[in-house]
Amino acid sequence: MKILLVASEIVPFAKTGGLADVTGALPLAFEHAKEDIVVVMPKYSCIDSKKFSLKQVTPGVSKSVFGKNIQIYFVENEKYFNRKNLYQDAAGDYPDNLDRFSYFCRRTLDLLKEINFKPDIIHCHDWQTALIPVYLKTIYKNDDFYSGIKTVLTVHNLGYQGSFKKDEFIKLGLDWSVFSVDGLEFYDSVNILKGGLVYSDIVTTVSETYAKEIQTVELGCGLEGLLNKRKDRLFGIINGLDYDLWDPKNDLSLAKNYDAGTFKDKYVNKASLQKECALPVKKDVPLLGMVLRLAEQKGIDILTEALPDMLNLDLEVALLGTGEIKYHKILEHIARKNTHKIRLFLKFDDGLARRIYAGSDLFLMPSKYEPCGLGQMIALRYGAVPIVFKTGGLADTIKDFGIAKKKGNGFVFSAYTKEDLLNTVKRAVKTYKEPSWKKLVEASFGYRFSWDKSAKKYLILFDKLIKGKF
Repeated sequence: MKILLVASEIVPFAKTGGLADVTGALPLAFEHAKEDIVVVMPKYSCIDSKKFSLKQVTPGVSKSVFGKNIQIYFVENEKYFNRKNLYQDAAGDYPDNLDRFSYFCRRTLDLLKEINFKPDIIHCHDWQTALIPVYLKTIYKNDDFYSGIKTVLTVHNLGYQGSFKKDEFIKLGLDWSVFSVDGLEFYDSVNILKGGLVYSDIVTTVSETYAKEIQTVELGCGLEGLLNKRKDRLFGIINGLDYDLWDPKNDLSLAKNYDAGTFKDKYVNKASLQKECALPVKKDVPLLGMVLRLAEQKGIDILTEALPDMLNLDLEVALLGTGEIKYHKILEHIARKNTHKIRLFLKFDDGLARRIYAGSDLFLMPSKYEPCGLGQMIALRYGAVPIVFKTGGLADTIKDFGIAKKKGNGFVFSAYTKEDLLNTVKRAVKTYKEPSWKKLVEASFGYRFSWDKSAKKYLILFDKLIKGKF
């Protein structure tokens, strides 16, 4: 089938977060499945034209190739995309983001005619591309070229909706009838993601559990009613992990490479990380790692409450992250009082993150909600046992290693409280001292969340949609 994937960021060209990892890996999996895949994204100033061999193909559009032969087109606009950052600066979101991404969506649809590519499916990602389904069923509905094209919108995080003031609606070029309860109107504002949820043929999100959670008041972000209404066309498909990119056997950032067959060398990395963190080098004391954004979504509120008590346990902590200043200050205060137990790195450092995955015995992700999460998958890949809250993709990928049954691949707490978090860490530390620990670590290397498997699930949905089975 012919697939057009459209996203606002794609690895290796531009990235601010996990969205880019997904949209960079999924086309490769589609190509591996021998599908005809074309990709479109904005041409930001951070994209090096020489490095990626970009060539002009039509006014305002350049092209490159990635994978074996995936054609990727870059929508250019000096005014909108020639900026240091993708979505915001130090003052916050760019005030003209509606102009920027509505232009991107219209230009993408026009481009299809110019390159004579009529896809069976347009796969859109997040609010920045959510106007494409809206435009197809309004402005472009009478153009024969676009007839029959189906749209799929993948929501990576429902918390980001693309909300704008009502008086900006006119910029979209849409009839005011679309600004309604059944359209883009949301509490007298313009909600772009809502438009995509209404007008797309299918909605997916990045884990089965998150697909259920966003239909609830707690995690529906005000759109739970609409999502319940569309639940027959709402599906959760877990993201995959690039196992070539994340491979302790070949990772150049590590003190010593290892794999399942040589996992004892993981403890060389542990000792090296302890030295890097200026912590006592003790093999018999579990090292707990964290790589996270310091924000409430990531569970930093209950983490900071529980951390002083956690540091009274027989463990060491290495924490890497950056985010809200108030949490920087709280963590710095705790770290100053416990220099022999915790090392805090308030920054982004990819190499250090990899060394934390490799050197840690336990890896903590206390996220309040997590649509999918990749950290737990990476941790398993590097032989670090995850501790997670039972939510979203964390619930779908980590099963509790019960004290009695000795099954599972991590430790899971079900009540979002500092007490349950602390008790689960205690349980993990206790297990570290038991004979079953070796079995748990050895088994972690065997888990695979491949993109090929996830891509197959997308393709099954696409095929059903094309054949009118919904």
